[in-house]
Amino acid sequence: MPPSPVYRPEPRFFDLGEDYGDAVRAAAFPRAILRFRNDRAAAEVGLETLSDAEWIDHFGRFAPLPGQPGPIAMRYHGHQFRTYNPDLGDGRGFLAAQMRDSAGRLLDLGTKGSGQTPWSRGADGRLTLKGGVREVLAAEMLRRLGVPTSRAFSLIETGEALERGDEPSPTRSAVLVRLSHSHIRFGTFQRAAYLGRKDQLETLLEHARSTYHPDVAPGEAAGFLAAVVSASARLAARWVAAGFVHGVLNTDNLNVTGESFDYGPWRFLPHYEPGFTAAYFDQFGLYAFARQPEAVFWALTQLGGALKPLGDAQALTDALNGFGPAYIRELRAAFLERLGVLSLGEAADQRLVDAALALLREGGEAMRWEPLFHDWFAGFASSARALSGPRAALYRSKAFADFRFALFEHEPDRPERLEAPRFAVAEPEEMRIDEVEAIWAAIDRDDDWGPFEAKIARLRAD
Repeated sequence: MPPSPVYRPEPRFFDLGEDYGDAVRAAAFPRAILRFRNDRAAAEVGLETLSDAEWIDHFGRFAPLPGQPGPIAMRYHGHQFRTYNPDLGDGRGFLAAQMRDSAGRLLDLGTKGSGQTPWSRGADGRLTLKGGVREVLAAEMLRRLGVPTSRAFSLIETGEALERGDEPSPTRSAVLVRLSHSHIRFGTFQRAAYLGRKDQLETLLEHARSTYHPDVAPGEAAGFLAAVVSASARLAARWVAAGFVHGVLNTDNLNVTGESFDYGPWRFLPHYEPGFTAAYFDQFGLYAFARQPEAVFWALTQLGGALKPLGDAQALTDALNGFGPAYIRELRAAFLERLGVLSLGEAADQRLVDAALALLREGGEAMRWEPLFHDWFAGFASSARALSGPRAALYRSKAFADFRFALFEHEPDRPERLEAPRFAVAEPEEMRIDEVEAIWAAIDRDDDWGPFEAKIARLRAD
């Protein structure tokens, strides 16, 4: 069956040529068992009409979709934990296709675990099934919480036994496909700058500007950087409002559209803990929860440095200096959205953010992150529900009095949303690590996908 009429292939990055990527072939996997297909996302790009067999052919064996030239491993460099690495690039993934969605945006289908490439550096190019399951869950939860995120598009189990040093082995293998609004990383620009290729920088700038930030004038490196700064500030703010810790904020894991992607050692906060880290190897807390805005800004300065051959140094600096004010604005907006109330102006909105964080801090381990936003969504309209719920005893402190005062200043935003089924239950949907491990244990032990499928269904409800 051909894709639906909505399908609009447009492989623009492929047209940049071999300086930016290498033609590759996917690994020949011994099996292809479809475990997850995201028909919601597929419908937006005209691929929901594929049969399961066709889906597996395109996303397990990687037969090119109509109008697509075949996969390429993208070239990039990057700072990893602030150490520059010129030996990066797509080592276990590739750009499989690009197409327009129903809103006209150019989207990528990129892989993870699709086999070795010229940039694998001796690794096997594979993905564990557990890693794929975790990526699906992270993307679904972040989307529910309003974070700009890539979407897990497909997960296919591939029938190999993988050896890994950081989890019980042998373990099952998979290939993941994600739908993302660009895989052009900060590190893509860093590579061209490192090689001294001003021509490549100019080509990348024009491609990324015209494709993702068309309001920026041609050739305006500082204007482009300002657009990326703005998008990245929004992303960092929404991670914080969601209580999310990405885990690895290297410059090859941040892209020019400000969309979160590549979920490895992620976590959601169990409770407010500024120093909470997601990666066991982040021994110094470089990418801890509260340091994520700092990490994003540092990465942006590296992008700004890469763009120096194309723009005025002061203008680039001015663009970078916009991050702090943009982050504060976006954090206020994200907290208001999560609490379901309208803005009352900068001062009152900031009081609410400060009071919410103070309450979460004082509540300690008993005050989990997500329930606060569940209990008090729409402000005063949730009073009876919250004060008779399981956390009523926590709402008797001085910190809560300050929070209540700041919250009740704000008018509810569409309070009819409280009629949604999610607010009829006492506990919100969360994504704590013990639940993630239980979902995986059911799959690993009994090949029971029921808890995984039920979790996805709940995250998508209402």
